[in-house]
Amino acid sequence: MKNTFLFLFLLISTIALTAQNNCSKYYPLTEGSSFEYTTYNKKGKVDGTTSYKITSVSNEGNTTNATMALTFTDKKGKEAYNSEYQISCADGTINIDYKSLFPSAMMKQYEDMGMEMELSGTDIEIPRDLSVGQALEDANVTVNMSMSGMNMKVTVDMTDRKVEKKETVTTAAGTFECYLLTETNTSEVMGGSQEMHSKLWLAEGVGMVKQETYKKNGNLMSRSELSKYSE
Repeated sequence: MKNTFLFLFLLISTIALTAQNNCSKYYPLTEGSSFEYTTYNKKGKVDGTTSYKITSVSNEGNTTNATMALTFTDKKGKEAYNSEYQISCADGTINIDYKSLFPSAMMKQYEDMGMEMELSGTDIEIPRDLSVGQALEDANVTVNMSMSGMNMKVTVDMTDRKVEKKETVTTAAGTFECYLLTETNTSEVMGGSQEMHSKLWLAEGVGMVKQETYKKNGNLMSRSELSKYSE
């Protein structure tokens, strides 16, 4: 279960950066748009692919709401995980509702086991305009679970979020001019704590192009790169 939650929340950064329309110039928010990311392990071998597709978009006043479908396929080509979540954009800022990030299939599985769950947290915010040296708001999520008198709490804090610099990045999908964002991710599961550091490259009109996750000691854990996309 611990590994399941770590995998889920490592996806949050990627999820938060796959959205755009006039509200946010870095994240395409158009119905039918799709993105595919290939994930590599620390040795550079393929671990799997994650596909995203915007299935619906609606507008309410100055707010744009969209539904994103996510599918993770492992290195053997087997579908291992799928979910839907909601995102919104208002006043030039993308917001991700953490409650909708928890996979509905996983939620049902735990409910069938008799587990009660409660999610709370602070949305990830990505502003329309980015600049080198800019500090971004922290974010966090907490999952409280209980079953037969047993309680478990999972927390993830995203801190020290900032825009480091601009770089040119090349992946299988092309070459892009990007902003590099960095952050610290601290997770606590069943009494154990783990600190990781993340680097994310964003391109205007595309969103996330590349992501790298490191251990506290600086050793690379994994990286994800944009394989292909369609608007």
